[in-house]
Amino acid sequence: MENVHLAPEEEENDLYTGYNDYNPTFDSEDLNNDMGFQQAVKTSYGRRPPMTAKYPGTAIGGRPIGTAYGSRMPIGTAIGRPMTGAVQDGAARPMTAVRAAGYSSSLAKGSAFDPLGQSKGPAPPLETKNDDTPEEKIKIMEKKVNDLIEESCLAHARGDLQQSLEKAKEAGRKERALVRQREQTDTADHINLDLTYSVLFNLANQYANNDMYTEALNTYQVIVKNKMFNNAGRLKVNMANIYFKQKNYTKAIKFYRMALDQISNAHNAMRIKIMQNIGVVFIHMGQYSDAITSFEYIMSESPNIKTGFNLILCYYAIGDRERMKKAFQKLISVPLEIDDEDKNISPNDDPHANMVIEAIKNDKLHQMERERKALAEKYIMTSAKLIAPAIESSFAAGFDWCVDIVKGSQYVELANDLEINKAITYLRQRDFKQAVETLKMFEKKDSRVKSAAATNLSFLYFLEKDYDQADRYAELAMSADRYNPAALINKGNTEFVKEDYEKAAEFYKEALRNDSSCTEGLYNLGLTYKRLGRLEEALDCFHKLHAILRNSAQVMYQLASLYEMLEDPHQAIEWLMQLTSVTPTDAQVLAKLGDLYDNEGDKTQAFQYYYESYRYFPSNISVIEWLGAYYIDTQFCEKAIQYFERATLIQPTQVKWQLMVASCYRRSGNYQKALETYKDIHRKFPENIECLRFLVRLCTDMGLKEVQDYATKLKKVEKMKEIREQRVRSGRESSARSRREGSAGSDSGQSNHGTSAKGERLSVKLKTLPGSNEPYEASNKQEIDASYVDPLGPQIQRPKTAAKKRNEEDDFADEELGDDLLPE
Repeated sequence: MENVHLAPEEEENDLYTGYNDYNPTFDSEDLNNDMGFQQAVKTSYGRRPPMTAKYPGTAIGGRPIGTAYGSRMPIGTAIGRPMTGAVQDGAARPMTAVRAAGYSSSLAKGSAFDPLGQSKGPAPPLETKNDDTPEEKIKIMEKKVNDLIEESCLAHARGDLQQSLEKAKEAGRKERALVRQREQTDTADHINLDLTYSVLFNLANQYANNDMYTEALNTYQVIVKNKMFNNAGRLKVNMANIYFKQKNYTKAIKFYRMALDQISNAHNAMRIKIMQNIGVVFIHMGQYSDAITSFEYIMSESPNIKTGFNLILCYYAIGDRERMKKAFQKLISVPLEIDDEDKNISPNDDPHANMVIEAIKNDKLHQMERERKALAEKYIMTSAKLIAPAIESSFAAGFDWCVDIVKGSQYVELANDLEINKAITYLRQRDFKQAVETLKMFEKKDSRVKSAAATNLSFLYFLEKDYDQADRYAELAMSADRYNPAALINKGNTEFVKEDYEKAAEFYKEALRNDSSCTEGLYNLGLTYKRLGRLEEALDCFHKLHAILRNSAQVMYQLASLYEMLEDPHQAIEWLMQLTSVTPTDAQVLAKLGDLYDNEGDKTQAFQYYYESYRYFPSNISVIEWLGAYYIDTQFCEKAIQYFERATLIQPTQVKWQLMVASCYRRSGNYQKALETYKDIHRKFPENIECLRFLVRLCTDMGLKEVQDYATKLKKVEKMKEIREQRVRSGRESSARSRREGSAGSDSGQSNHGTSAKGERLSVKLKTLPGSNEPYEASNKQEIDASYVDPLGPQIQRPKTAAKKRNEEDDFADEELGDDLLPE
């Protein structure tokens, strides 16, 4: 107490009074007299002896519970000091800490301030995870199963159905192994039912995607019959879908209704979809009344476009006119629930705001809304075209009723399209006058409808070969809408038929600038370049078109034709081979392949394709002629006879085919049959010199008496031929003389030259026929001139090859608007 300095009494207001006072319990000088402390030091290495609780619920014995305030309480233990917080002399003050936090006056010299204990070094490393425990193995297996399910779903999204099924099966095997391991470790109560459900559900789906319906149904049955799976009854919808694909409609309806019974009214959207499926199944079963019941319920609870369309189809099937009208009115009153396009119009010219609005117009939501609107318009247009002929006495009155109803609905812009469809219906009925009158009604309408109607009118007049009217309406369509590619194509077509190919090409190019996907414009541009002789540019056009239309037979043929014109037969053959994979029964293509191989010297391949062409079209004279000549070349005259006989049936007025038949008989040694054939030819064509020559020769060699008669006839015919030739020569000389004199003899010269095509002389070179003075068995190849004058029939020349025919008959595609929807 020597260091204690008491404050004088007069300083009663000193703020620091009492800070130097302390409890004498903490005085270390009295520790020698403290028996409890001395005993603890001697017996327990400084630990106090354990206290025995004498009061229940406390850990302190021999003394009552101390409080932070109040007088000093007696202590019944060896502790010779009061509790912390006790005060002396009844002076109440708050509890204070004996030692300050974070620092102490008893710290050693040089020690740093370290309240967080950072000077002790880094924390000890974490304990390593032990993967050998059963629980850790189970967790790893569960993760593998989940990964396999995810890989299966991703493979299905990529379209790899086989891979998705394999992953689903592997996930099933891993999950069964997991269940067995849990059973072995006595943790079967902790089986992950959600994982089991996911594995089975994914496996059933993959079975169904791979058309393994029996396995899928068995897997779904496993899920449905397990009562531990919640809401498993909904999977009966999937089972019903499988039965529907299998066309087992009775079971499909049964399972749809079972699923409907297990779904509460809270899930109304799900119930509506199941009811719609039930109605579709009834339609496939032909039970339209039951289907109508389902669809009417849906239209009363939650109307939608697809159900309204199906309802119209059912009414149409049973022929109920009035209910068709009511259903059509319900269909056009179904709300689309899409935003108005006008709200996306920028009120000012702010470029930033315009960019934002353009981005909003093209986002996924607006694309979905546009698709929904397009689908609704398609169903409405199809419904109108379907019911228009049925709801009234005539289809025109029915269309007028539909147009009036549509004009009063939210689809008012469809009214004009319905009018155009009315005109197209007239076209299908071959009533061109009514179609033209209907389309002419649009000449005073707005530009879009006016352009569409004028385009169709131009197309109609073009088909009727009234090119002036076609050109007039094409101009009208272009003036109404210069960016209408169909109008530009029709205008180009009118210039094409006028043989103004440069101008036609400009219109086709403009159509392509307005719509780069306009295949008609690209095809017609290629044909135009072909006519202009710009083959490389035409080839480029058709190559581009082939990239768009991969299986177009016309495009492939044009490419083959261009390569042939460019003298590249190998490329032409390659394109024709691709064409045969698209149209394997096209006789002209097969004949063209045979012609190309023949030009290349490959007779075997040429014969194969010519024979295939003849098999599909046995009336092609050029093919028949080639096959007959091929058999004569190969010394199989008997086989050639059947081809020349068919040619005789096709062209009975052509003597050359009958001469070829007789020659084949003669070459094969059947002289009697040859003689009969020549006699038959002489009866039909008594003035044919070649027939008489062979008759004279055959009768001479066979020693027949008719030889003198045939010889006399031969002389007469030869003399008549000389007289005719003299007349022809004199006529030609007189016409030449009159041309030299400058008179109007040119026309007469042309008229004297054979007196039109009917009297022209045919000259067909046929190979491998012996001369008149050769032995019958002669094998040397010569040519004879089988001449015949046909004063009655038209001139018949050797048929052109397929490429030449196609070149002369190149069709260019015309476009027709407003007929892109057909009844379903």
